[in-house]
Amino acid sequence: MNKIHLLISIYTDFIHWMGQHLFSCPSKKFLHIECPGCGFQRSLICLLDGRLADSLSLYPATIPLLSLLIFTGMHLKFKFQYGALIIKYLQVSVAIVILVFYIYKILNHKIIA
Repeated sequence: MNKIHLLISIYTDFIHWMGQHLFSCPSKKFLHIECPGCGFQRSLICLLDGRLADSLSLYPATIPLLSLLIFTGMHLKFKFQYGALIIKYLQVSVAIVILVFYIYKILNHKIIA
């Protein structure tokens, strides 16, 4: 059981460390306007911490984007028959989710930092 507790402790410490070392967004820093990717890092940390609802509210494209990256990696390794086509559809889907969420933030005046 000690190894499991040690792994859990390392994992939670890593999530905490990630939360303390976020990259700053140049758009937000210099223009005071959020970019279409703002919120991804915090959303990923929430997802890794098991807070799915918080993750989705911060950046809804996190799970589709991670799915795209995982599937692309698997396709590169295993060469799925229709993998390239699926990747194209996933890319379009992720782009649509990002665009819709960014438009939502614009319409609700949530892009000004």
